[in-house]
Amino acid sequence: MRAVIAEDSVLLRVGLAKVLESGGFQVAAEAGDAAGLLAAVAEHRPGLALIDVRMPPGFTDEGVRAAMEIRRRWPGTPVVLLSQYVEERYAADLLSANTSGVGYLLKQRVADVADFVAAVRRVADGGTALDPQVVAQLLLRRDSDPLARLTPREREVLGLMAEGRSNAGIAQALVVSESAVAKHINNIFAKLDLPVADADHRRVLAVLRFLGASRA
Repeated sequence: MRAVIAEDSVLLRVGLAKVLESGGFQVAAEAGDAAGLLAAVAEHRPGLALIDVRMPPGFTDEGVRAAMEIRRRWPGTPVVLLSQYVEERYAADLLSANTSGVGYLLKQRVADVADFVAAVRRVADGGTALDPQVVAQLLLRRDSDPLARLTPREREVLGLMAEGRSNAGIAQALVVSESAVAKHINNIFAKLDLPVADADHRRVLAVLRFLGASRA
């Protein structure tokens, strides 16, 4: 699978390229700013875009805006945002525009190559990957109804869903059975007043409710 990397730090960009290549990706192009990123995506139509949140010239939200432009111009292109710090509103901005093939990870995660590649691969396959620190911060801040209805265990399950974990992955992380996880997830759907729909769609709605990103 071809990937495009957008990162203004040359050293980090080279490191990211090596990590992706070790995970089976082919790095088709590298860019140091948003304009270069958009040009690279237009040329190569990659299966993944790995994007720094803050890039020249302003070093504010250029990467986020470029990611949303990519999703507008080339729908379905998986994108992973990389950030030095937890800025959960950027994850919410991206998820509010589309709910599949998106990720928001801290740069420190690159050091754990296996976990990082697994998260990136999950996004490339159409899933989501949110950094655990982003999820933890959101758990501390989202205390209003209907999330307040959830038990501590249900909030744990929802947090792991927001990270992009499958039922099997959640069961492994919590050391419980998959049937127990399924029961917790059904309770979450009920307590969040989510409409009856296919399970995957309701998982997305639950995560959006958790992020506070739903515009309904």
